[in-house]
Amino acid sequence: MERKKSWLTSGAFAALCGTTKETLRHYKDVGLLLPAHQGDNGYFYYDVEQFYDFYAISIFRQTGTPLEEIRRCLRGQDTAQTMELLREQREHLEAERQKLEHMDFVLSSALRNLEFGPDMVPRTGRFEREHLLALPVEELERLMSPAASEDEMLITVLERCQALCARYGIQSDFLLGAIHPTVEGGGPGAISHLYTRIKEKADFPYYKEKPAGNYLYVCCRGRWDISAAYATLDAYIRERGLRTAGPFYACDLAGFILNSVEKNAASMISVRLAGQGLFEKCQYAQTAALLLPYCPNFS
Repeated sequence: MERKKSWLTSGAFAALCGTTKETLRHYKDVGLLLPAHQGDNGYFYYDVEQFYDFYAISIFRQTGTPLEEIRRCLRGQDTAQTMELLREQREHLEAERQKLEHMDFVLSSALRNLEFGPDMVPRTGRFEREHLLALPVEELERLMSPAASEDEMLITVLERCQALCARYGIQSDFLLGAIHPTVEGGGPGAISHLYTRIKEKADFPYYKEKPAGNYLYVCCRGRWDISAAYATLDAYIRERGLRTAGPFYACDLAGFILNSVEKNAASMISVRLAGQGLFEKCQYAQTAALLLPYCPNFS
């Protein structure tokens, strides 16, 4: 028997499929994809149409389908059985996609947070809208004993966040923050909610939105106690007569990736400014502070 022009050597077929001869040999040994022809020279050859068999095998392998399931599907050519297997693998892929989206959300959040400004220097910036899972402090207090330690409190908060995320199918980065209503005089009051960011807007009782806008913020680095950051931000607002809109948000920037070591701790307190003019005023003050040492006549 002479080799026909439509036959492909294992090397040529491997190149067509973007794989290796070793992979083809493995598939042949386990009976998953057998060469269609054997020439008089004893060599095995593939038909070009077998590209689609290899493509199907690759898809099933990437979704974790057992080899026996793939073999049965390809050999049986049963439409109903194949459709059932495809539906199962599509559900598997959807679950994996959601996992990858969650990982991307968490990693993107961590990278963005750690790029914020220097320690204890009030700054202004445009913040995009954030979606929050906000737990009322009163509700959390009912879930823990009055003598609970900090670790016990953290366990309670995380367990509650985990339970709500599971119940409502919500993705969170589990970096914790606190919401402080603004009190008379413009400063932050007592904590009303503890929150964690979630990936998107959700229709459930614990949803709150941190609106987009121009924010005044200060970062606190290298310490777990951020009371000095509150004082710095409060003094900055009062000295400049700034008007704020909405509550103060305090959030953990480093998370548990770095926060177990105090020197790596990073937090931020932010509050939205009322009016574009005031935002520009703050930006002017920041620019002046940067340029004044180099331009004595700057005013």
